[in-house]
Amino acid sequence: MDYISTRDSSRTPARFSDILLGGLAPDGGLYLPAEYPQLDDAALTKWREVLATEGYAALAAEVISLFVDDIPVADIKAITARAYTFPKFSSEEIVPVTKLEGNIFLGHLSEGPTAAFKDMAMQLLGELFEYELRRRDETINILGATSGDTGSSAEYAMRGREGIRVFMLTPAGRMTPFQQAQMFGLDDPNIFNIALDGVFDDCQDVVKTVSADADFKREQRIGAVNSINWARLMAQVVYYVSSWIRTTESNDQKVSFSVPTGNFGDICAGHIARQMGLPIDRLIVATNENDVLDEFFRTGEYRVRSSADTYETSSPSMDISRASNFERFIFDLLGRDAARVNDLFGTQVRQGGFDLSQDPQFPQAAAEYGFASGRSTHADRVATIADVNKRHGVLIDPHTADGVHVARQWAAEISTPIIVLETALPVKFADTIVEAIGSEPELPERFAKIMDAPFKVSELPNDTEAVKQFIVESIANSTVK
Repeated sequence: MDYISTRDSSRTPARFSDILLGGLAPDGGLYLPAEYPQLDDAALTKWREVLATEGYAALAAEVISLFVDDIPVADIKAITARAYTFPKFSSEEIVPVTKLEGNIFLGHLSEGPTAAFKDMAMQLLGELFEYELRRRDETINILGATSGDTGSSAEYAMRGREGIRVFMLTPAGRMTPFQQAQMFGLDDPNIFNIALDGVFDDCQDVVKTVSADADFKREQRIGAVNSINWARLMAQVVYYVSSWIRTTESNDQKVSFSVPTGNFGDICAGHIARQMGLPIDRLIVATNENDVLDEFFRTGEYRVRSSADTYETSSPSMDISRASNFERFIFDLLGRDAARVNDLFGTQVRQGGFDLSQDPQFPQAAAEYGFASGRSTHADRVATIADVNKRHGVLIDPHTADGVHVARQWAAEISTPIIVLETALPVKFADTIVEAIGSEPELPERFAKIMDAPFKVSELPNDTEAVKQFIVESIANSTVK
């Protein structure tokens, strides 16, 4: 299995173990398989049996082995067996699926150690990183950005691991108290939290700028865990497969997914699964008030907002106006034309965006690739949380409420089951839950003392050079080897 960059017209091949540690391609593009592996009826039948008899970790090994041929299969099985365990995940199914109403289901992705869907990829990534670093006798300094849940999931997956330091950028004051406590309360010597004076897009821009500095990246051994890292999307493909299996009885049955979406990573994994041949009907992009992606799928215009024009909402993990993983889909939409993608994302996005409404490829976004979209507001998500809790006795977080709200908009037009992919547990967004139902969400026992830990965080200006200097000084003074 070779990987290519979305911006490399020469299609220079790379191996999985190399792109695992690097994240962003040297040309600023994102890695994708040179060709997607294709599923047949025999593979789907086998996967049904594996999930039923051996469980989620074994299914993950089956799926991941299609994308990774430079790690022995036996090692992949051992890696997934360590990543997806009970009670690290609070359900033995790892990703249960339950019916909500009508043709709408919930895919429960928040059973992991930080109660967010990001755990599904991060727990695997932690194992893969440690495995590859030991194999190479190397160390790595992970640089990432988070709008809420990526940071804690990454830090919990990487804390205490040999040869790994984590530098995580957060938008100062833009996460919930619970999210801040999860991250800033960690006292592990290999974890460095940075509160940047800006919004998530600013944090993400700093990560991309640092990653594009080849000399600095090499000298400081910089790697990535954000969804620009292909391994994250690869891990997420697995729960699309497992959710399809748990919702259907035969291989000719299709399902749809409604996915709360900010950075396009979660739903991009669904796009990849669909391209592989998983029986997916529609992929529904559910945005909040930061509706750049909904606007694109409705109009063909990708209109990037500035930091000042990015709304601070009650579904903060989606407060994003420049979706990194969107480049991967556009690469496929445009027939893998790397030169054109380089122009769109290397030049035009910096100038405010681009317009594909008159492009003959644009109608394929819905017709061939199955995308649909919708938008949710604060009033919508509060009403949805209250309604779902009152009618079904189920409490959902604000992001998942966005997904349910948009799924309901499409339910009458779609005949297949619609699986709403859960984003996080409600406890992470207590203020909005109180507004919706009048009481605090239940605090799971494993988080009982999380709000009591003192914070360990460094405040920095929105300046790439300041972040670089902090990284260099922290490495020099670190006790982690």
